[in-house]
Amino acid sequence: MYNLSRDRTMKTLSDPHARQELQARLANIRPDSPRKWGRMTAPQMICHVTDAFLGIMGEKPMETPRGVSFWPLMKSFVLYAPFKWPPGVPTRPEFDQCAGGGTPPAQFESDLTRLLNTMEKFSAKPRAFVFRPHPMFKELSEKDWMRWGYLHMDHHLRQFGQ
Repeated sequence: MYNLSRDRTMKTLSDPHARQELQARLANIRPDSPRKWGRMTAPQMICHVTDAFLGIMGEKPMETPRGVSFWPLMKSFVLYAPFKWPPGVPTRPEFDQCAGGGTPPAQFESDLTRLLNTMEKFSAKPRAFVFRPHPMFKELSEKDWMRWGYLHMDHHLRQFGQ
């Protein structure tokens, strides 16, 4: 049974221990790590996660879809329900590595270092940027952004068995 008080202890990027856990899991990713789902290679995944952070920080162009969407109504469930994110959620075109919209992988170790540095910048305080609206959820609180950052990385690490 789900315990609502668990929300206070859910992993976020604002927790140094959660960031260390992600760093340790990232250290197990290799350029040839096999994926469990999706189309991205491990090097593409590293660049995709970096691109997503950079888009939210305003350092990479990112479109916010217009029109009516139910995603903003679902954001609390998606961010705080006791379920893992499932495979198959569509990727924004500008971050879709397989469709040519994302930053192409260069050298794996330098791309990984860039991701780690970007994650630290995204979660650091004070920030030298203002969070842009999420393409699906729109406006998020700082707590929500830190939860999203953790979940997005967790999702893609699980994609490669980590």
